[in-house]
Amino acid sequence: MAKKPNKVIITCAVTGAIHTPTLSDALPYKPADIAKQAIDAANAGAAILHLHARDPERGAPTGSPDVFSQFLPQIHDTTDAVINLTTGGSPDMTVEQRLAAALRFKPEMCSLNMGSMNFSFHSMGGKIEEWKFPWEKQYIQDSESFIFRNTFKDVARNYELMRDFGTRFEHECYDIGHLYNLAYFIDRGLVKPPFFIQSVFGILGGIGADPENVTFMRMTADRLFGNDYVWSVLAAGKHQMPLITQAAMMGGNVRVGLEDSLMISRGKLASSNAEQVTKIKRILEELGLEIATPADARQILGLKGKDQLKFS
Repeated sequence: MAKKPNKVIITCAVTGAIHTPTLSDALPYKPADIAKQAIDAANAGAAILHLHARDPERGAPTGSPDVFSQFLPQIHDTTDAVINLTTGGSPDMTVEQRLAAALRFKPEMCSLNMGSMNFSFHSMGGKIEEWKFPWEKQYIQDSESFIFRNTFKDVARNYELMRDFGTRFEHECYDIGHLYNLAYFIDRGLVKPPFFIQSVFGILGGIGADPENVTFMRMTADRLFGNDYVWSVLAAGKHQMPLITQAAMMGGNVRVGLEDSLMISRGKLASSNAEQVTKIKRILEELGLEIATPADARQILGLKGKDQLKFS
């Protein structure tokens, strides 16, 4: 069974690459806004900040290290939060584009998707008639044909390229088979405990956002990994708060953020990432759970430490 932490780690995924600016005015895409929302989320209780970059002019996802450099130093200098950079980028980026920022900045953590999959959000925004930017509508519609590439060779390359930097991974598992993919890399000696598993629910193309699936994912991970892993859950859209609360009650950690859901409650858009962090922190504390600090998260996950980073 996974190590049951005394404290719950809250991760906040600040902007992502799926939602587009028209879908919510709160979604940050300019570097100054990404920095501010990340800092506010950390101040609200997020121990880990999962970060993507966006084109500052159009709001479209980008893997450019130069754009990351416009907000990473401020976040690093202002907070103690663990900075976790994406290597997933967006489903329409090349593997090289997705890895560029991680290779340049060598963060404490990176995300790592554990398998290729259909990844669609083509029904999103179906009622919108006017878009802020011309690319948005087509990007959403085109996702019906997206195949999010994460082959065994791609995953192994991530491990090998980041190995000498002391970077550890948030292993994003969108289905049960992804757990078995992770087990394969453990058997190859490319992953050492304690490893962090982020179970993902509710993406079209991945496992459904059902409470029974949360339990099944946890049971499968326990069977495969015993005490060697740290477990967390994220859920898309309206499923966010119910499923991550369930996970916390099962001894897991949680992830919120506008990457995963634009909502704060039924029919109401969140005003910021910090609002979501504040809400889940309140729920967890009312359940009698203690919130992990960034120092706690570093100790639980065996991270190299903020002092090892240089983002300027």
